[in-house]
Amino acid sequence: MNSPVPTRTYEVRTYGCQMNVHDSERLSGLLEQAGYHRAEAGATADLVVFNTCAVRENADNKLYGNLSHLAPVKAARPGMQIAVGGCLAQKDRDVVRRKAPWVDVVFGTHNLGALPTLLDRARHNATAQVEIVESLTAFPSTLPARRESAYAGWVSISVGCNNTCTFCIVPSLRGRELDRRPGDVLAEVQALVAEGVLEVTLLGQNVNSYGVSFGDRAAFGKLLRACGEIAGLERVRFTSPHPAEFTDDVIEAMATTANVCPQLHMPLQSGSDRVLRAMRRSYRQTRYLSILDRVRAALPHAAITTDIIVGFPGETEDDFAQTLEVVRRARFASAFTFQYSRRPGTPAAELADQLPKQVVQERYDRLIALQEQISLEANAALVGTDVELLVTAGEGRKNAATERISGRARDGRLVHFRGGDRIRPGDVVTTTVTGAAPHHLIADGGVCSHRRTRAGDAVEQGRRPTTPPIGVGLGLPGIGAPEPVPAAGGCAR
Repeated sequence: MNSPVPTRTYEVRTYGCQMNVHDSERLSGLLEQAGYHRAEAGATADLVVFNTCAVRENADNKLYGNLSHLAPVKAARPGMQIAVGGCLAQKDRDVVRRKAPWVDVVFGTHNLGALPTLLDRARHNATAQVEIVESLTAFPSTLPARRESAYAGWVSISVGCNNTCTFCIVPSLRGRELDRRPGDVLAEVQALVAEGVLEVTLLGQNVNSYGVSFGDRAAFGKLLRACGEIAGLERVRFTSPHPAEFTDDVIEAMATTANVCPQLHMPLQSGSDRVLRAMRRSYRQTRYLSILDRVRAALPHAAITTDIIVGFPGETEDDFAQTLEVVRRARFASAFTFQYSRRPGTPAAELADQLPKQVVQERYDRLIALQEQISLEANAALVGTDVELLVTAGEGRKNAATERISGRARDGRLVHFRGGDRIRPGDVVTTTVTGAAPHHLIADGGVCSHRRTRAGDAVEQGRRPTTPPIGVGLGLPGIGAPEPVPAAGGCAR
């Protein structure tokens, strides 16, 4: 009688953006379909997969440091495998093997689906496998996914990017934009909602150019409205749009579709027209601010966030002053701020006038101080207001000490609140804001209402959604307004 084949365990470590997080869900789905099981927290897995980012220099350093730490572990565990995929693998396929010859598989952004086969081949042949393809072999959503959250899910609407920003290496690694058919996107959303998911985030390098592949420039606004017809879908978010292509029909769809959240992430990068030109960002300060004005006219309470790069080559003190002025006028709820990182393979890496580190650091510190002041003022203005929260897991580092729970408001703000033992991640509560800090709100007055959800049941039972491959031709889900879900009371005012 043959002895059973031991189960192999896996761990996926993710670097970078939401696209990579979602790709890692696909990799997990593929591995589980191939018979692997996720390793327990703290255990050493039989397979470690690194899904890498190439946007910033410290991503390289972190990867190679972690690979070095795993080398002696692998040497002591016969049969252990290490795989490196994602953007850095796509860019530096030969470098990875040279710096870490103990890696078994190197694969790129366009052939996620090949990972199980490459692992088998590396094991069978006892030699490393490197497979990087230059164009997409299958849209990621045609692969199974093992979702990380029972209450919120990523849904990719496109891959790749047609822009040519001089600081960005993504187009050369992810390729030209390729859009999914609307029916396939909505079918995936429907599949998540059927599993109890309450919130989806639509993902794309430039979501508001969605439709270019099939000739419908108004497709993104239509997609938002169609999401509004899916019963049981309570929150819809999206990231990221590009200011050059952001249109009024999207603003109207945001304002008139009940489950689209009053939140907008609109990358600025710089407030200087001269620097924007050097970045090849095809908008200028005036257009950017006019978009924010129109959004706020339609959604007065929208929380607008942004990305800003400090220290782009040739940035003068006057250029930086213009960025600070736009930040003052825009009144962002928060900003993701970055010190310019020179990335080989980008046009900006070859520009003259690369700024000294100390100059960039000093400007960065000033920007952070200004934005934190603005964020604190905006958050303080919310004290005394009621908020509806989708309870989340793992977002409050001090929650154990403070006896608080964390959740996200509809506008995306993080709120730490006092609740009770029966409140679970995935449930929905309402509470009243009692305090503010630059990066979060506090609600210490207790919960006004608590709605238990299917997502909360899944969290309690240790279940996470798994979604099957979603391909072309599944058609649109049925249209119909979501049924109202009663809350258990409300906050007394």
